[in-house]
Amino acid sequence: MPSTLPGRELVKEYLKKNDIKSTDLAKMYGMTKQEVSDYLSGRKSNPAANQFILKVIRDFKI
Repeated sequence: MPSTLPGRELVKEYLKKNDIKSTDLAKMYGMTKQEVSDYLSGRKSNPAANQFILKVIRDFKI
């Protein structure tokens, strides 16, 4: 499975620049804060994590 590191870094940088918290992202996508945190940190790197990162990139046009 390819690494999500570049995508995760893009998303984290975007969230920081736009003052969006991971809790806000969790609410938007109907997830728990812990799930979002695990995906953004790379603690979980399963297909669901990859899809989440790609969806955020697409949705926010990062």
